[in-house]
Amino acid sequence: MFVEREASVGELTSQERRNAELNDKRILGNVVQCDGARATISAYAEDTEGAVTGLWTVGKMISINLGATRTVGLVYAIGKSDRAWSNEGQNPIEVSIELIGEVRDGIDPGAKPVFDRGITTYPHIGAIAHRIRTRDLQAVYDLAGRHSVTIGSLSQDESIDAKIAIDDTLARHFAIVGTTGVGKSTAVSLLLRKSIEARPDLRVLILDPHNEFAASLPEYCVKVDSKTLDLPFWMFRLEEFTEVLFRGREIVPEEVDVLRDLIPVAKNLYRNPSSGSYIRRGSDALTADTPVPYRIADLIKQIDERMGLLESKNDRPTLRSLKTRIESAAADPRYRFMFNSRLIEDTIHETIGNIFRVPHHGRPVTCFEMAGMPSEVVNSVCSVLARLAFDLALWSEGRLKLLLLCEEAHRYMPADARLGFAPTRHALSRIAKEGRKYGCYLGVVTQRPGELDPTILSQCSTFFAMRLANEQDQAIIRSAIADSSASTLAFLSSMGQREAIAFGEGVATTMRLKFEKLPQEFIPGTSQREQSVAAEEGNDVDLAMIVERLRNVPKPQQSMAFAETVDSSRQAGDADYRKPAAARLPADEDFDLRYGLKPATFGIRQQND
Repeated sequence: MFVEREASVGELTSQERRNAELNDKRILGNVVQCDGARATISAYAEDTEGAVTGLWTVGKMISINLGATRTVGLVYAIGKSDRAWSNEGQNPIEVSIELIGEVRDGIDPGAKPVFDRGITTYPHIGAIAHRIRTRDLQAVYDLAGRHSVTIGSLSQDESIDAKIAIDDTLARHFAIVGTTGVGKSTAVSLLLRKSIEARPDLRVLILDPHNEFAASLPEYCVKVDSKTLDLPFWMFRLEEFTEVLFRGREIVPEEVDVLRDLIPVAKNLYRNPSSGSYIRRGSDALTADTPVPYRIADLIKQIDERMGLLESKNDRPTLRSLKTRIESAAADPRYRFMFNSRLIEDTIHETIGNIFRVPHHGRPVTCFEMAGMPSEVVNSVCSVLARLAFDLALWSEGRLKLLLLCEEAHRYMPADARLGFAPTRHALSRIAKEGRKYGCYLGVVTQRPGELDPTILSQCSTFFAMRLANEQDQAIIRSAIADSSASTLAFLSSMGQREAIAFGEGVATTMRLKFEKLPQEFIPGTSQREQSVAAEEGNDVDLAMIVERLRNVPKPQQSMAFAETVDSSRQAGDADYRKPAAARLPADEDFDLRYGLKPATFGIRQQND
């Protein structure tokens, strides 16, 4: 908390002898050297009775009495100048501390101490250093009335709660980094629970590559995977749809130009079946990016018609290649969430409402499970979801609050631009740069911050740094932390389970904390481990089930995810689409209906009686 320098006056009595209960053991040493950021304290390893104490340890906070104020410092190194230990008498030691700020008492009697990150008066030679009081330690981490939640306790004093300003943490984006196995997923689950309790209006979309968060948030979460996801192909933008067709390979510009010309024609044919291939130019004209339904069959029909034109003779190889790509993608079982529905209808309201929980019906979290999905599928879907999240927040004028949580974010936001998918990077970067203004927030979780796009990481204002052993990753965090707390990062490689260093807008000052312990059933991945243990205790591995999953054979579905079940031989453009089915001519069993056209309208000549 920042205060006016003259707003409060320190107490006049000695800080070491305020009452008779304080003894001389609280006086630990004296300042012998000081510069603008650090100081050295001369002390003894033993107490007055000759017993070695643990009062001087790395990571502890101490205070230096200056009369009107108390300077707060963090111990980052201790040692003996002669590197020798004597069992006779006391052993003098040197303690190196980093100056953090200063504490002063309030003006009114009994008022709480006030902490200021700035330092007005530096310690003088001989100034007395002592253990910091609990009241002063609470003042250092006080959030000054901001809406806060408790996520754990201080590592130095477990009796003091570790609190974060939840609104600033969410609105200004946050990042959780740490090597594998240190408890990142558990920390994420804890933060999500605290955020939902503090912000009931918050919607959360988790991009979960390991399928572990749905079981850890059972009362809040709705699970969406490749079998239940219904994201129609017509909701994809041109560049996202192109990624599906080319599947990570080099894009052919000529084929993309054809798609840019023909997709609006197919959309116009769906909206106005009698208009033909004529497109009206004007303010309401359709483009390849407009989220309006169209039929794949109409798109292929337009390609066939263009191949039949005399002036398209030189373009026929390109058109034939594009047609093959479209048919191959539509037949690929990995993309059945895009092309599964035989009926092309405008289901954008149901799709967006189910994915982003509007209304949420008591379950504001959507967990998108991506384990087992190919990278090109993940790239396209993540791009669509991130773009929709920003657009929803933008056009709701801030009324819809969305948190997009990216687990293993270095997968789809890599530092190397050649490895990632450009539309996904652009959509997430847009949320990081502009999302705060519209209520769209970003949470980044990664074990390799050095491989993450620096643009995304630089927009995160609150960091929770858990144990990191890689020098490159430590350098990334070191560049983000304030200079006055740089020595705190010396603990990054040796922190224990559930421990983290929090710094940024969401905390008052750099804080080393230990997250709360979650119940065993709420720890991400617990259910998977229990299933594996049960399998080990039971029968042998079911190889037939593994092969079936490996082949990814689609099973017949009873009903579509978000669409109404109607007659499969009817189309949304038919006059009797939602009426009871009348007697119709039986379709040829060999004819493929997956493109959404009746047999008599595509590829088959009308039979005359």
